[in-house]
Amino acid sequence: MNTDIMSFAAYLRKEERSAATIEKYVREAGRFLRWLDGRTAGKELALAYKEALMGERTPAGVNGAVAALNCLFSFWGLPECRMRSVKIQRRIFRDEERELTEKEYRRLLAAAKGNRRLLLVMETICATGIRVSELKFFTVEAVRRGRAEVYNKGKNRPVFLPGKLQKTLLQYIKAQGIESGPVFITRSGRPLDRSNIWSDMKKLCRTARVADAKVFPHNLRHLFARMYYGLEKDIVRLADILGHASINTTRIYTMESGAEHRRQLERMRLVI
Repeated sequence: MNTDIMSFAAYLRKEERSAATIEKYVREAGRFLRWLDGRTAGKELALAYKEALMGERTPAGVNGAVAALNCLFSFWGLPECRMRSVKIQRRIFRDEERELTEKEYRRLLAAAKGNRRLLLVMETICATGIRVSELKFFTVEAVRRGRAEVYNKGKNRPVFLPGKLQKTLLQYIKAQGIESGPVFITRSGRPLDRSNIWSDMKKLCRTARVADAKVFPHNLRHLFARMYYGLEKDIVRLADILGHASINTTRIYTMESGAEHRRQLERMRLVI
């Protein structure tokens, strides 16, 4: 089984999948192989596994596993085993319990004052809208230029730094003695990864008085998207900035909450 997993990971790297995608697909492949327990994969078993997942996960979670396994079947040369995604009705409103507000974001920054690196990581993600996996493209050279060239999911896009962020990062670089390469690194000099940042952010929840469910790196990207769209109302341009291939993905980021919708209804004053 380990050989299959290692070969699958190598295949994904050749396909130029992101590190996060490789990690997720390999994890899902491992779960499927353990479930097979030595049985030969086929369409019936694939569908049986999908049925089992539907009793354990949300539709979105099932579709994540299906995407990973369809890739695994392609690797194995078993296209006939590929499965359809579960149809999900498009949501109209955001989940308020997971929506990070601007006020909560600022409380997180205040709580991170004792951890300069974490503070700047959060500001960089939220002020530019990048994915946490794209932090590695924020190098000393990129900060000096005021623009990072981000390569992700087969596409290259420029990401501009606000002037205040650029100035703050230059001060941090000087103070840390970082001469070149990624700005955000561990003590051993390796670029910070998602798990480092996730863990550090979770430690801020109690001090910042922000629900644990709202505190994770990708939520900073969502906050950027909502604030940008609130100012510009240009979803096409926002999709380009975020690096989305489809505007439908961007719509998820700009979705309003039920509470905001209620406030809009009240402002209409259509009831006497």
